Amino acid sequence: MRRILAFTLVLIGLMAPVALAQQLYTHEKVDYSFELPSPTWKAILEPDAAHEHPEFVYGDRLDGFLTIRKEVVDAGTSPAALARRDQDLRLRFLPGFVEGKEENFDGRLDGVTISYEFVRTGKPMLGRTYYLQADPRTIYALRFTGLRDKISRIRNQTDLIARTFKLK
Repeated sequence: MRRILAFTLVLIGLMAPVALAQQLYTHEKVDYSFELPSPTWKAILEPDAAHEHPEFVYGDRLDGFLTIRKEVVDAGTSPAALARRDQDLRLRFLPGFVEGKEENFDGRLDGVTISYEFVRTGKPMLGRTYYLQADPRTIYALRFTGLRDKISRIRNQTDLIARTFKLK
């Protein structure tokens, strides 16, 4: 019985800092909220009259950079169709672009995620975009980019941000 109690206390002690480190992001000029899993994530651009989309960094822009865009699409457009369109019209023109895989994604809003590699200032970069369907005409694109090895290490955090993304 003491072992179970001790194990439970240790488990709670390990989980408490993680739970306390998460903070909810919301802003009066956006119609969504999500959790930032670490205090290392900082907003560098808040929505205002000139900028309607927030931007975040994970310490440094090369370690992790997040932009969120609201995409208004034709009724019936799926997140996968928007992902393919973005890839064909925008991403494939990045220097050193290498197409990654597309995966289904389940969270508070469901959708798909795509990953890709590219080169910026001679450094190998990784991009990961989550396309989350809010309604038949609205898809949110959460675009993460950063150095390939750094973004790979924080994949659990990018997944958590996308998984907790919800409308107000």
